[in-house]
Amino acid sequence: MGKYYARTGIVALLSLVFLSIPVMICAQSGGTPPISVPLVREGDFALSLCPALGLGEAQDESDAETRLGASGVVPRNGWIADYPVTPDIIGELQKAISAAARSAQLSMSEDEALGKLGDVVSGSGLAVSPYPGGEPYQAQTSEENYPSPSQLDEYYAGAGPPVITCYNPPPNYYYLYAWIPYPFLWGGFWFPGYFILHDFHKTITVHNRVLFVSNHFNDVNVHRVFRIDPLSRFNGKTYAGIGASRSGRYVSTGIPRSDRSIFHASRQRVNLGNKMASPHPYFGKTIRQGPPAGGKAAAPHGGTEAGRPAPRGGGSGGGQQRK
Repeated sequence: MGKYYARTGIVALLSLVFLSIPVMICAQSGGTPPISVPLVREGDFALSLCPALGLGEAQDESDAETRLGASGVVPRNGWIADYPVTPDIIGELQKAISAAARSAQLSMSEDEALGKLGDVVSGSGLAVSPYPGGEPYQAQTSEENYPSPSQLDEYYAGAGPPVITCYNPPPNYYYLYAWIPYPFLWGGFWFPGYFILHDFHKTITVHNRVLFVSNHFNDVNVHRVFRIDPLSRFNGKTYAGIGASRSGRYVSTGIPRSDRSIFHASRQRVNLGNKMASPHPYFGKTIRQGPPAGGKAAAPHGGTEAGRPAPRGGGSGGGQQRK
């Protein structure tokens, strides 16, 4: 009888070990993003992507962006060196690479080229992949993998507002952010979009180089500062960088060859600080879009019909969001 109970206990213990394996694998293979999403400049991303797609080793980031642009591999509004790589930009590059491979502008198949893009994305510290679409369902989001309000408050108070985050900013910081409704996956977790500061100018270090991630661009020759509005960029109406096709979709700076003279000039930048913006009038409504059935949801509670989350802590908005 003692042997029976001992054998039963061993079997039960082994069962628990085997059942826990998928959980441990999941934890090691990635989870939800940190409160502050890693910042990767488009220029540095282009330097890695150019040789990966078989376009040769570029002399600098401007050369890399030019080679990629000549092959049709370019975000919708062109390459802008100091602007951060966001989930929607990765989605735009995915579409551009697919089209370039199908039209033989790249010397590799579409699947191989997309695989190279995935390698560069993961190598940059981003676990982002565009949401492939499908039938949504009413999301019942669990907070199991979501930072608590106290964790968010502590982070913002200590480190300051992150440039990009996938989580609702605390109410006192909400006016600083634009909401970009671009669904994506991070490490297998679905998000309906992300938040990005209306204005940002942040110093980062890349391979012992001190660089900037910024949406402010200073043309010292004409004493003008250009600002890329993140929501306008997402909607396709903003200043154009290297490789952007000439069309009426882009805002003109009025300066010849501004894609290079402004957005890829010497790294003299200005910090305008964060400008005030009022909360969105849809502040506080209910999400009506969720991840595909069976998927893991890590989206915040609340939002609009289009999937815009509402900030924690309740409240109501009044003015319109700054454009």
